[in-house]
Amino acid sequence: MAHVEVSTAQVVATAIELHAHRPGGLLPLLHEIQDRAGYVPPEFVPVIAKAMRLSVAEVHGVISFYHHYRATPPGRHTVRVCVAEACQSMGANQLVEHARASLGVDMHGTTGDGAVTLEPVYCLGNCACSPAVLVDNDLVGRVDAQRFDAIVRQCREAA
Repeated sequence: MAHVEVSTAQVVATAIELHAHRPGGLLPLLHEIQDRAGYVPPEFVPVIAKAMRLSVAEVHGVISFYHHYRATPPGRHTVRVCVAEACQSMGANQLVEHARASLGVDMHGTTGDGAVTLEPVYCLGNCACSPAVLVDNDLVGRVDAQRFDAIVRQCREAA
């Protein structure tokens, strides 16, 4: 089956159609957009607000409050480093500092080549193998600086 390209406007329209009528439908609507487009484009916030009968400030407030939502497109690969207590006790803070330095971005940032977006996550349920990292949808345990660099190399090669 051929891949059909869907515009961001179509993604937003579909999400509005599916969720605007639901009480409390804003979060599911934003999830739908984020899951399908990769982010919630700021230019569509007024459209979402109107459909949900909310102010632009209310919708923007929700998007900016929850770390899950992005206002910019993510990189081709997303690397999430667990920063929960168990991973911190096993070196996650040092791993985060290494990741930021080696990628040249802060948390929620994307490398200049568009290959990797770095994000924190607050528990991956892999505490016994701390520190843990989620690369796209693949869980990796016992990640140190050297292993992190290998992960990033694989992401760049696969891009």
